[in-house]
Amino acid sequence: MGTHFYYRITDGVRITVRPSYRPDRSRPAQGQFVFAYAVRIENVGAQSAQLLSRRWLIHDSLRGDNRVEGAGVVGLQPTLPPGGVHEYESFCELRSPSGYMEGQYHFVRADGSAFDADIPRFVLEADGASGRAS
Repeated sequence: MGTHFYYRITDGVRITVRPSYRPDRSRPAQGQFVFAYAVRIENVGAQSAQLLSRRWLIHDSLRGDNRVEGAGVVGLQPTLPPGGVHEYESFCELRSPSGYMEGQYHFVRADGSAFDADIPRFVLEADGASGRAS
């Protein structure tokens, strides 16, 4: 199983995502495919920035698109000074063995200016899930 990283820099914020299929938490026969994704958010700009909210598009090749919005990430609204990093891991569940996610984090800088940092589209692919029973 290969490890894929996806990254994008927007307005001085670098977002890196590493998704992985979780066969130990999935039940392919019941149409339940669980994916974990590790996110690293780095402030490579010159000003502090606080992450206030997130907006996700989750695409399931069987169910189509689902949009999710909310405050912060995993219950936090971290402030990142220049050079600061925030990392977290989360999960999503699909009904099919493939899909993708993408979105934006909404930030406010120390000077009051706001911007959306793009979360790169990353592929969710269940390795071998459709070809064999667990």
